[in-house]
This record gives sequence, structure tokens and C-alpha cells, in this order.
Amino acid sequence: MSPAPSPIVRRRRLGQELRRLREAAGLTGDQVIERIGWASASKLSRLENGRSRPDLGDVLDLLDLYGVSGAPRDELIAITRDAGNTRAWLRAYPVMTPQQRDWAELEAGCVDIREYAPMFVPGLMQTPEYARLRLISARPLALPTPDGRGPESLENQVNARISRQGLLRRPDAPRYDAVLEETALIGRGGPPDILRGQVGHLRRLGTLPNVTIRVLPRTATVANWYLAHTSFSIYRFADPQDPETVAVETLERDMFVNEGDEVRHYATVYDWLRDAALSPEDSMAWLAEVADTVHLNSHAPMQRRSPDQHFS
Repeated sequence: MSPAPSPIVRRRRLGQELRRLREAAGLTGDQVIERIGWASASKLSRLENGRSRPDLGDVLDLLDLYGVSGAPRDELIAITRDAGNTRAWLRAYPVMTPQQRDWAELEAGCVDIREYAPMFVPGLMQTPEYARLRLISARPLALPTPDGRGPESLENQVNARISRQGLLRRPDAPRYDAVLEETALIGRGGPPDILRGQVGHLRRLGTLPNVTIRVLPRTATVANWYLAHTSFSIYRFADPQDPETVAVETLERDMFVNEGDEVRHYATVYDWLRDAALSPEDSMAWLAEVADTVHLNSHAPMQRRSPDQHFS
């Protein structure tokens, strides 16, 4: 069973197609606004950049102007409906907040997710206690919402983040592959009791048939001494025409990349990180050792073992 399309990816795909059609028609943005008679000059820009939920009537006006008919028109109308249909997939989440919504929309429709995390456990694998800690730690940096209100309540944010995790247990769950730096799971990652619970949760997730977790030791060499710049996530979708997308979480805003060459660069870096990490089996053994025998505030380096070695 294929998952429902991702609304946010469909918006970006629709925007790219509308921009291509406008340029093929030899029209500037101002000319389009004038001919259709839209009052807002920014409406076309928001549509072409995938930043707004599209109105079907607006898209039909553009398709008429660009002379699009037949099967291409029907396909773009279907994409427009998918791009604007957020209510259907939102019903799958008991709680959702604006901060988590973009991530939930992006994850919808995925068949494959790859994540690299150098300093923290990704949201799809966080325990409630760990998620709460991460949110509390960033609260002094939180910006007010556009209407001047503060951030969502802490518990709403935690519950919204946790509700996204049902994705990994759906009948049509995506393949999920994560590379976690050792430093994300010990030392400065959090208080020992919270990290101990988080490591136990990772061990349970690692038993799911669609989930693969790899631990990257601090002593590992990545490719030719490559150092990854930041955490990132790569999403691939059921429809091969939906662009593969990279998400990078920054301090102030989230960045999304779907240009082919840029996505391929991130995919290459991910392969380097994955190849340098412990195998899934050794990673599960390392997590078991950390959970059962190692004080989580220890800063002792982990040595990569050979296949015939065993953890003591």
C-alpha cells in the first residue's frame, strides 16, 4: 500500500511546474499578474516557490493562460488537490503544532528516510522525556509567532513530536535509516537517566523491520577525513516525480533543498557517514552496553571492534 502524497512536496512540485510553464510561455511574473488580474503581486511568487497552499481556481487560471490541456492539465489539477489536502493526513495525528507541521507534511508520503545526527537524537526516535529536554533547552532562543504570541505550550510541542513517530509503525511505514554520532548519546547529550531511557528506546526501535540504526564512533574516519557540516535528513517519496528532498534544521528556520545536484551531494555524504559507522548489529551491541554497563556521563572513547571481537 502506497502512502498518501506529501502535501508540502506536492506544493513544491506544483510550483516548479508552474514556473516552468510560465517561462516556456515567455511571460514575466508581472505580466501574469496583470493578465489574470490578481490583486496581490506576491501570490504568484508564493505559488511558484511552494510557500502557500494552492487554490484550485488560481491554478486553473494559470493553466488557461499557459494553454495547458489534456493529460498534463489533469495531472497538475491532481497535484494541486494533493498539495491543498492537509486535513486528511492531519486526522492521523492526535496533536499537531505549527512547529511540527512542516516535518509531518514532509514525512507523509515517504518511502525512504535517511537521517544523520551529530549532536542529538532525531525527532522520530525521541522519548517524551528527551523531547521535553531538547525543547526546554531551546526555549530561551524561541522567537514570538507572527501574531506576537509566544511558542506553543511545552506539552503540546512534546505530544506533537511524539505523535509523528507513529509513521515508523504504520502498515505502509517508510524505510528509516539513521546514523547517530556517539557523542549524541553520551556526555553532553543529557542527564544520565534521560539518556538511559533514550538509549533503551533506540534499542527497541532497532528491532523494527523497517528501522536501521548505526552508531558513528568518535574514533571513526569518514571518507578522506571528511567532517560533516550539520545534521540533515533525506526524504524519498512513492511517486518518483516528487523531488527527493533534503531538510536541514537550523537555529532560526528549517531549510529544504530539492535541487538534484545538491540532493546528490547530501546523499554522497550520507553514504560516507554510513560506511564509517558501526554495522547495525554492532550498533545494537553498543547501545546494549551503554544501557546496561556504562555510566552515560562517561567520556571514554569507544573503539571500533573487528567482526570477531566481542564487547566485554
